[in-house]
Amino acid sequence: MNPLSHDLDLDDFWTDSDYARKHYVEEPATDELVVSIEKELGFMLPRSYVVLMQSQNGGVPKKTCFPTNTPTSWAEDHIAITGIMGIGRTKTYSLAGELGSAFMQQEWGYPTYGICVCDCPSGGHDMIMLDYRECGPKGEPTVIHVDQESGYEVTFLAADFETFVRGLRHDREHG
Repeated sequence: MNPLSHDLDLDDFWTDSDYARKHYVEEPATDELVVSIEKELGFMLPRSYVVLMQSQNGGVPKKTCFPTNTPTSWAEDHIAITGIMGIGRTKTYSLAGELGSAFMQQEWGYPTYGICVCDCPSGGHDMIMLDYRECGPKGEPTVIHVDQESGYEVTFLAADFETFVRGLRHDREHG
């Protein structure tokens, strides 16, 4: 059984919008593209991320908030994402796109121990990353929030990408 597929409605996961299609949604990723992007980034993508990208390759989810136990620059009790980067190079917000992971690391100084996978509403001042420090480049990364405005302060979010996706909540749940 694929991760995410048995009880998460992937048909109702994504927001359908012109903005998402223009800036996030890549063509379906081939196995060759996945391998190429992994090689370029230097990390193996989590299986649950690849499965989610098979439902739609990047975009804006309907649920964009994730609860936290500690305050962040965004809110006292949660972080917010704008979108999830797809596997590709052609869209602005794809893993290897114009404002993808390498750009955020090289131009904004985000840590190189992982992959920037979700952008946030702050316009680059915080990001959601896959953190490979504990597992190595071929392991199962944790998911963290990195706050550029606070000296790249790290807030742990989830033990893995699937847990992160399952934990996303509607913004209305956070006032």
